[in-house]
Amino acid sequence: MKSWKAGGDCCSSWDGVSCERATGYVISLDLSQSLLHGSLRSNSSLFSLLHLRKLNLAFNNFNSCPIPSKFGQLSRLTHLNLSNLMFHGHIPISQISRLRNLVSLDLSFNGDYVSNLYVRRGELGRLIQNMTNLRQLHLDWVQIHSPVPIHFANLSSLTHLSFLQCNLHGEFPNDIFYLPNLQFIRLSQNHNLSGSFPEFRSGSMLKLLDLSSTKFSGKVPNSIGNLKSLNILILSYCSFSGIIPSSVWNLTGIKHLEFNSNGFSGQIPYSLGNLTHLEYLSVSSNSFSGKLPISLLHQVKYIDFRDNDLTGSIPSIISNLTFLEWLDLSNNSFTGVIPGSLFKLPSLTYLSLENNQFTGYLNIQNVSNLSPLELLILSGNKLIGHIPCSVSKFTMLFYLNLDSNDLSGKVDFSIFSEMSSLFYLDLSNNRGLFISNLTTTSMLSNQFHGIYLSSCNIREFPIFLKTQGELEELDLSNNNISDPIPKWLLNVGIETLHNLNLSHNFIGGWEKAPLILPWKAMYTLDLHSNMLHGSLVVPPMSTTYFSISENSLVGRIDPLFCKLRDLRYLDLSSNNLSGVIPQCLGNFSSSLLVLNLRGNNLNGNMPRTCGDRNQLQTLDFSYNNLHGKIPKSLIKCKELQILNLGHNQMTDTFPFMVQSFSKLQVLILASNKFYGPIWHPHRFFGFVNLNIIDLSFNDFTGSLPSHYFRNWTSMEETSYNKSQLKYIGGGSYSYSVTVVNKGQKLLYIRIFTFFMCIDFSNNKFHGEIPRTIGDLQTLVVLNLSSNNFTGPIPPSLGNLIKLESLDLSKNKLFGQIPQQFTRLTFLEYLNLSDNELVGSIPQAGQIGIFENSSFEGNWGLCGPPLSKKCGTSPLPPHDNEKSGDSILSGFGWEAVAIGYGCGLIIGLMLGYIITSRSPYLVFKIFHVTPPRRLGGVNRWKRFKLKQKNLDSCG
Repeated sequence: MKSWKAGGDCCSSWDGVSCERATGYVISLDLSQSLLHGSLRSNSSLFSLLHLRKLNLAFNNFNSCPIPSKFGQLSRLTHLNLSNLMFHGHIPISQISRLRNLVSLDLSFNGDYVSNLYVRRGELGRLIQNMTNLRQLHLDWVQIHSPVPIHFANLSSLTHLSFLQCNLHGEFPNDIFYLPNLQFIRLSQNHNLSGSFPEFRSGSMLKLLDLSSTKFSGKVPNSIGNLKSLNILILSYCSFSGIIPSSVWNLTGIKHLEFNSNGFSGQIPYSLGNLTHLEYLSVSSNSFSGKLPISLLHQVKYIDFRDNDLTGSIPSIISNLTFLEWLDLSNNSFTGVIPGSLFKLPSLTYLSLENNQFTGYLNIQNVSNLSPLELLILSGNKLIGHIPCSVSKFTMLFYLNLDSNDLSGKVDFSIFSEMSSLFYLDLSNNRGLFISNLTTTSMLSNQFHGIYLSSCNIREFPIFLKTQGELEELDLSNNNISDPIPKWLLNVGIETLHNLNLSHNFIGGWEKAPLILPWKAMYTLDLHSNMLHGSLVVPPMSTTYFSISENSLVGRIDPLFCKLRDLRYLDLSSNNLSGVIPQCLGNFSSSLLVLNLRGNNLNGNMPRTCGDRNQLQTLDFSYNNLHGKIPKSLIKCKELQILNLGHNQMTDTFPFMVQSFSKLQVLILASNKFYGPIWHPHRFFGFVNLNIIDLSFNDFTGSLPSHYFRNWTSMEETSYNKSQLKYIGGGSYSYSVTVVNKGQKLLYIRIFTFFMCIDFSNNKFHGEIPRTIGDLQTLVVLNLSSNNFTGPIPPSLGNLIKLESLDLSKNKLFGQIPQQFTRLTFLEYLNLSDNELVGSIPQAGQIGIFENSSFEGNWGLCGPPLSKKCGTSPLPPHDNEKSGDSILSGFGWEAVAIGYGCGLIIGLMLGYIITSRSPYLVFKIFHVTPPRRLGGVNRWKRFKLKQKNLDSCG
């Protein structure tokens, strides 16, 4: 507006001002990008320009004020652009809707992340109801929170419709796609907006169609080939499925094509080569298979085929793609060698081939005229041999990633000094690689931002790090470094370093241990699995992830840890820390996700955990010396997924409160002094998401009702898909746990969410085993051993078709082994010993492979693998063995001797008492076969009959 001079002719000399020649009225005002700021108020002289037809105020800053209502006075307006002005508040619908002559209305991209323009619910239709000539409507970022009204399909002049990120929901009206003049439609980032494609009519003028990040679904119809004018088609992050119709590959005008993250499948046909104007192609994260006709795309600049099932090799004819700037084929199944011609593409700046099966040498030895590569990612393949020195010829490269290959031999680190633009270098996980010249500082002029040298056989801290004042990330994990952490390392990137990983080395301590580590920008610090000794250091106050587990640290946990207000992951497990747990560690409110203090010598009471607004997901205090009760404040830990208090000295009743944790997957209270029942008729409702529960080695008592396992819904699920194959704990933290499986204690470093385990062993439970346990069809491990369970084995256990380990030993179970056990085809461990089972052992299926030890201690069982054949009279247990009825314990010939000592009368009286109350004693005395246990009345009748016969014998 510098040209606006007072006294001059505004119509001829003022930039942005246009007037009507005949009248001199201002009819157009363009003040876009004029650095205007402050508030636009209703008393502005702007609203006296009543003859305005075009007004453009875009890209200024009106200081988050609302849109003035006086815009309704400018009734002659045909074009109104109020975009990118920092307006906020509600749109004055009653005033804007008066602008009946509007041809173009743009209110997009106002507000900020906190406050945006919005339309009151139900008012979107009123906004445009009078604008019958409207051609362009741009409402991007305007918060609408309603469906698109059906009468939008009546705007027959509409050419442009843009609703980017407006919080639309409901079903999008299909008739809008039929508007005869529609050229541009953008509905992206409306995550709750659903819809499907209609059958497209021929003659459509549509040039841009963007439905990304919506809930549009179904199949793409073959009639999409009628959109002959289409230049840009973006369907990413929707729910489309099926095969892309062949008609898409005949849309020869397409320049930009995106199908990312849908359910598309099938092969990419060679007719892809028909898209001769295609410049941008991205179809990542689908299920496309087969070979890729990549060499047919002569004009393409951007190709993204990552995360599919594509196979085959890259043809050398790829050298024809002279316009190609970006190529991403990562996470597929490509094989063969990487053609050297790929590194000669004259425009290529980004190349990612990671996580494929490329083999052979890195073939750039004899390549001249190298591509102007800036990013080169070849990680996760099977490349072999040396890293060629010719890699240093990529002088424009700033990111090089050769991680997780089979590269070997020595590599002189000084070759990277010739690559002056190189900021990020990743050579990790090449076990045969030996890096030399790590101790030099004079030849390396690079100022790295990221260095990743994990698993590279490094034996000492690289001296060249002393010069790296701008370092942001350093990974030296999984090496053979045994020296103490040098004092100079504490000054490396002191203002910039935010990720440091020294885990899995043999580092013995610090050259000079500070109380608080000095890095000011540190987020992630990983020192676990070393040989660190001495006291526990405190990480920088900015730390969000700190792991120093599996070392030999001693002493107490410093209260300074409680000042780490942004801490999300804290793992101090498997050390020798002592003292009480600082109370403040339980009071982290909104930040802490994981607190793991397992395997130390901590004592005292468990601290009160979970303040208000807490997000705690993992709490592990196991293998310490904690005592006392579980604090009632645990009820606030609603986000808990893992609770492990096992192997302490805690004394309490069962914490029924944990049932309210809908996300709880792991509950371990094993080896404590918990007592009492684990079921209460008014306090037990089941576990909806539980994977592992271990209550073993406590003093829990009581019986479990037949419906006890009802509502354990996560263990009832019988199917899972590929997307559900994830680990318990998830995210960047993988949780490990010890579980008794197949008779042995096994440490699981990571546990899939489909691993289901119940261990109630070594308690004092009694009564029958609940039959509803057979509903838990995904159960893998079941251990109810060493209790007082009675009754028959529920036949419903035969429904546990995924069961691998079953232990019911050392109970008082009777009856036969259910024939339904033959269905357990995954069973690898079975222990039914030391019960009162009878009858033949089923021989069909998996149960027939187990050895004698699985069945011993059941005097009535017969058949293989036992030596006793079925059909013979079973022998009673020996006197020194545990009898099926423990009521006889302690009785022997002494009782009979009483009869001889006190006379016949007394002997007969005692004999009657013994035989009536403890008849099995008589069976042992007279070597008579005891009665087989039978159910109900029949068992009692046969028992009394034999007793009567014995009585009559005197």
